[in-house]
Amino acid sequence: MNVEQDGLERAVREELSRRAAMPHATVPDPADAVIRRAKRIQRRRAVTGMSFAAVAMVMVSAGATQLGQEPPPNGTRVVIGEREQPPEVTWTPTAPAPSPANGTPLAEVDLVLGEAIATAQGRRVSIAGVGRIERAHRLADGRGWLVVSAPGLAGRFLWAVSPTGAVQVLLAGADEIVVDAEGHQVAWKQGSVLASARIINGELSPAARAEVPAEAMPLRIVEGAVLVRLAPDRPGHALWRLHPGVFEPGTDRSTSRIFGALPDGRLVGEVVTGTATCLTLLDPAGGLAPTGPECGPRLDGDGLGSVSPDGRWLLANGRSDDGDKALLVDLARLDRPVKPVVAGPAISGAVAWSTPSTAYYHADTVDRLARVDVDRATKGASPTLIALTGWPPDQPPVVVSHGG
Repeated sequence: MNVEQDGLERAVREELSRRAAMPHATVPDPADAVIRRAKRIQRRRAVTGMSFAAVAMVMVSAGATQLGQEPPPNGTRVVIGEREQPPEVTWTPTAPAPSPANGTPLAEVDLVLGEAIATAQGRRVSIAGVGRIERAHRLADGRGWLVVSAPGLAGRFLWAVSPTGAVQVLLAGADEIVVDAEGHQVAWKQGSVLASARIINGELSPAARAEVPAEAMPLRIVEGAVLVRLAPDRPGHALWRLHPGVFEPGTDRSTSRIFGALPDGRLVGEVVTGTATCLTLLDPAGGLAPTGPECGPRLDGDGLGSVSPDGRWLLANGRSDDGDKALLVDLARLDRPVKPVVAGPAISGAVAWSTPSTAYYHADTVDRLARVDVDRATKGASPTLIALTGWPPDQPPVVVSHGG
């Protein structure tokens, strides 16, 4: 009996030694697995936190790192230091003052003034830390703003700003960013990749992407398609209808500038015909073929301008007898030999229409905010020029376009 017990013990020891020497992994301890997983999650969160701290530093210092093609994780909020109270801004009209129905202290549109948004209702919303803003778009139903930064060493950024001033970055490192009129869709280009995505509950949906020529740039969004300027130094545009991986440059090589869209979808643009550049209407469904007059009014401007919400008027830069000015064109009379009306000093930046007959823009030639009233302008009256004081002199005001 003792011999059998000794033999059994010896057999057990040999079997345990054999198993210990086998190369396959043992069954892990569940508690140890949970601990290891928690440590991995903690490390990822630490890396994410450092990444967005780096983004914040880039925004403050106009950093020097390319942030990659993919947008950061959706819904990521970036806190940049302590918020300070925006400086008070005063305004002084140098022409007959407007009489806005809501009693706004500055304008009938929102304005980006340095590191604050001055709303048409008289509020000041701080956006300190997001860097210099080049374009801004007000969302419908009081949902806040989408703001596009000026280009820097790290590219452009798209920020979502809530009515309370909380900000989150939606895109980083893009060469160009455009947003549709309703603030529901965004398109961007980075390197040779053109992309577009929907904005849903403050987050970007999965993007459609296509390879495009390096010199091509998105210009605007037209009924879900992305209007692309093929090259900066020659005529030609194309519509990318979000087919993944496929970009067709089309056949248009005559359009030099496109200012906006009419309610029926046709585009307002200039075409090169012989030695002249003429204003006309373009059919987006027909390869941007002209559908208006063969050669309407001539502007000879730099392309800055905007179409009124009802599609009746175009306010854009052009050449007048007195030099470069903001010109007002009656789009309902393009087929008639009607000369554009001088509406004010030349436009610098975006044009925002507060009503179908009232537009605002910044005029850097006089360093004033210009308010153009269509009725007054068509009768030869000068625009209202508003001098703003109390904001950084090296950052001109940005008028905010309206959401649908």
